Amino acid sequence: MSGICEGRVAVVTGAGRGIGRAYALELARQGASVVVNDLGGAPDGSGADASPAQTVVDEIIAAGGSAVANTDDVADWDGAERLVQQAVTAFGRLDVLVNNAGILRDRTLAAMTPQEWDAVIHVHLRGTAAPSHFAAAYWRAQAKATGEPTGGRIVNTSSPSGIYGNFGQSNYGAAKAGIAGFTIIAAKELASYGVTVNAIAPTAFTRLTEAVWTGDSDRLGPEQIAPLVAWLASPESADVTGRVFDVKGGQIGVAEAWRLGPTAETDGLWDAAELGSVIPDLVQKAAPNVDMLGLVPQEEG
Repeated sequence: MSGICEGRVAVVTGAGRGIGRAYALELARQGASVVVNDLGGAPDGSGADASPAQTVVDEIIAAGGSAVANTDDVADWDGAERLVQQAVTAFGRLDVLVNNAGILRDRTLAAMTPQEWDAVIHVHLRGTAAPSHFAAAYWRAQAKATGEPTGGRIVNTSSPSGIYGNFGQSNYGAAKAGIAGFTIIAAKELASYGVTVNAIAPTAFTRLTEAVWTGDSDRLGPEQIAPLVAWLASPESADVTGRVFDVKGGQIGVAEAWRLGPTAETDGLWDAAELGSVIPDLVQKAAPNVDMLGLVPQEEG
């Protein structure tokens, strides 16, 4: 296999099914050697099964590519370290980390249990931070040893639920918003090592979304997300970092970050009683919150 990732080594977490599987297959098609990580749990994170990761590895090898399976829990610090080390041991280096592992435990805030909150935050946020920590440490050591940019790439997975908001997903949305913020900060921290950090906020029909799906599943397959991830993983993306991309079907867009809008100032200390004539005016002047598609809702009438 040859392509824009020829000779690169990539780790993809949560790659046994759905979007992660599509990423692993596309990276291999573009010439990368791939560590296919998947704990093999159910959509809610329960259970474990080694077969999904191995099945994807078998697909890659059957197509002429190079891959190995990994079933570590990426939210476990030791497991994340083993995952990164496996890439280096198996293929001699690490160039790309795609953080994709995730679960869903949807519930409205009033009904949510502590376990449902903690499980989702744990898998998404810690499951992104832990592999990124060990990949960053590897690239830092590499940059210090050679004095050259490493060309490392991290691609994180946010969500429209995190950057735009979605009913019934306060745990998932908070985690995914955190990943978007994490991406921007990590991009600043790792720039001096020649590492880029970006995120995608994908919309696709997978086993995690099928229970709540209301869109056209035929047009929104996981394979339509994968080319952007492969490009972000390639040397071609060296000048793009700290960005979150909204991607669905044939559409790719840049999700623009929080920015300061209308302001009001006082020379001294604000009197709380004054703010009734200040805050509503600021809100009126500010851009409205967007809908789940990232678009400004149209006024009726």
